[in-house]
Amino acid sequence: MPAALEELARPVIVGRSSSSFTRVTRIFASELRVDYSLRVMRDLMSSDVEDYGGNPAFKIPTLLTPRGSWFGALNVCRELWRQSSPRLRVVWPEDLDTPLLANAQELVLHAMATEVNLIMGKVGGASDGSAHHAKMRKSLVSTMAWLEENASAALAALPPQRDLSFLEVTLYCLVTHLEFREVLPTDPYPELRTFCQRFAARASVAETAFRFDT
Repeated sequence: MPAALEELARPVIVGRSSSSFTRVTRIFASELRVDYSLRVMRDLMSSDVEDYGGNPAFKIPTLLTPRGSWFGALNVCRELWRQSSPRLRVVWPEDLDTPLLANAQELVLHAMATEVNLIMGKVGGASDGSAHHAKMRKSLVSTMAWLEENASAALAALPPQRDLSFLEVTLYCLVTHLEFREVLPTDPYPELRTFCQRFAARASVAETAFRFDT
């Protein structure tokens, strides 16, 4: 293990304050009361693996700990939970054992990834008129329509004795990030907006508001 990791005084999240996936991990850290520092990944077009905390896929977030590096939002959230005390009752993706719940989680993560691809395509100068771009955007709109129709029932089906769920956090970050990055207006999704308004009452949401790092 690199000495730099062994010497960490507290966990480090490598990411961006404007990133939906990074915000998922920061909400979890806040809810779990795990102290961490944020190392801002500044150049979205970088191909230097060290800028991504060692992630060879050139993706964020990464969590740096004395035990090693954890790539991706779900991995990061799991490790933050393991480091927390007391450990909250968290509903993880593998706990979603009905088609409605499992499909809701799958489609939320798909929409988050699709949005990132659309944003990165724009940053990289890709044409909005390409067939691939059109398909991605249509996929995002179709997915959001499914979530609008089904998310309320899925959320109601979550185990009531929980403190937090990965589904709720990712859904909140998806919907609010679409507006923040002006990728898709959310006015057509009143059910999702109502959920976001309720979820925003959490202190962890106020502590992790989307912003562009300076």
